[in-house]
Amino acid sequence: MKVLISGSSGLVGSALCQRLESEPDCEIVRLVRKQSPDTPDTTVVWNPAEGQLEPEAFAGIDAVIHLGGVNIASKRWSPEMKQKIFNSRFQSTSLLASQLAALEQKPSVMLCASAVGFYGDRGDERVDETSARGAGFLADVCQAWEEATHSARDAGIRVVNMRFGMILDQKGGALSQMVTPFKMGVGGKLGSGKQYWSWIALPDVINAILFCLEHTELSGPVNFVAPDEVTNLEFTKTLGKVLSRPTCLPVPAWGIKTLFGEMGQELMLTSARATPTKLTEAGFQFQYPKLEVAFRSVLQ
Repeated sequence: MKVLISGSSGLVGSALCQRLESEPDCEIVRLVRKQSPDTPDTTVVWNPAEGQLEPEAFAGIDAVIHLGGVNIASKRWSPEMKQKIFNSRFQSTSLLASQLAALEQKPSVMLCASAVGFYGDRGDERVDETSARGAGFLADVCQAWEEATHSARDAGIRVVNMRFGMILDQKGGALSQMVTPFKMGVGGKLGSGKQYWSWIALPDVINAILFCLEHTELSGPVNFVAPDEVTNLEFTKTLGKVLSRPTCLPVPAWGIKTLFGEMGQELMLTSARATPTKLTEAGFQFQYPKLEVAFRSVLQ
């Protein structure tokens, strides 16, 4: 299999490339914004903002995995930052999908990142891939992000929209930022702690991506979340238990909103009780289905 990957230097992309490179008879082509001395030979430079992507990038490609996008938690959401978040996802996905649709020899599948932010704030309601979109900035971004793949889908390419929950890994993502304060004993629930946090361990993300490549019955939105549904309070207590640290310093909702604004509201206080319905029905087996086991593995 020959796979074209964007976002190959990110948390998921790095782990995915490492895994694919260990597979026999698998070739990777990376889409990058610019060449560097450390960039592998099998790269293609593109510029989604300028609509620049040479058709030669798709020569002999069997699958496309699109993981690119500006980090949504890198800084407070100003109007300019929100536009960057939106454009980085919509423009790149639109360009990829339209180019794929125009190819004479098309890849069989396109996997594109999305997020459980699609569901908005749903309280205790369980949501799966059939649930309607919610409200809020991230819901707007996810809807446009997924709709941008439709030109590829309409051209007969199988498209999977990977709705990621919080990805757990010690080297990157939200968990890596939480570990230090928790180790210092200043961790605690956020707001009421009643909001559900959908999560998945990084190894299960990689396994699920490979599973989706192989299982042709999977298409459309697929929730990349573990089956263990936990609230922020349960998440906090479990992390404290694994790190052998107290979790008695809660952060009130008003404090989060004051410090982080809209970003804090949507990323920390919103409740998304997402279930991995499509993956489990297709027979996917989670390596880390329980939160405590996942913590002990990724934090060892």
